Amino acid sequence: MNKLDLEHDNIVVTGGAAGIGLAIAQRLAQSGARVSLWDRDEKALKESAAQVGAGTHTARVDVSDEASVKRAFDEALATLGRVDGLVCSAGITGPNLTTWDYPLADWKQVLDINLTGVFLCNKAVIPHMKANDYGRIVNIASIAGKEGNPNASAYSASKAGVISLTKSLGKEVAKSGIRVNCVTPAAVKTGMFAQMTQAHIDFMLSKIPMGRFGQVEEIAALVAWLCTEECSFSTGAVFDLSGGRAVY
Repeated sequence: MNKLDLEHDNIVVTGGAAGIGLAIAQRLAQSGARVSLWDRDEKALKESAAQVGAGTHTARVDVSDEASVKRAFDEALATLGRVDGLVCSAGITGPNLTTWDYPLADWKQVLDINLTGVFLCNKAVIPHMKANDYGRIVNIASIAGKEGNPNASAYSASKAGVISLTKSLGKEVAKSGIRVNCVTPAAVKTGMFAQMTQAHIDFMLSKIPMGRFGQVEEIAALVAWLCTEECSFSTGAVFDLSGGRAVY
């Protein structure tokens, strides 16, 4: 593993208690960053913080609730003194159903967590980053947001929204020291697979030319670089991690 220069950075990772978020938090910490883990699972947060390392801050957060996000950010700021980066990894898949059979309550929940949650977290950190004229934001989208997976309309729509949100915000802060980018992984085998049908898992694998799922460490490696000061001329950009599946 190559060690990046994050020795003086404080970075928030949402959905940091498991899966991609935890792998990202570990990679950031291995490169010297101090991490604030945000997740709604308080028990998992404590266990994951021990894996990330001493000094890891934790906050139980519902990313779809603005008051909860603001409270977590204030806590992180009070503990860390400054927030230099934000990685938005919290998300759910929702049920695998056709659009006409999709329950409205499930649609709203997926959009609330996957899209509104990213919006609220981005919104919370931007004034602080603008005051410091520095920041790195990385939003985790999905290749499904580009291509649209059948039987996953809410998930696909939410991730398409994350891509567009990233592009808009990246342009809005382009003349500052803040960089906002997103990554669009193909399927990565994590605990989220438990939310999917086997048929949908098989479909996702069939679309990847490399013939395998991504690994959380592969996502973490790119995200960590996007959090560095070296990532200076990229904003509003979309980085594929799709094993060859990328469509545009």
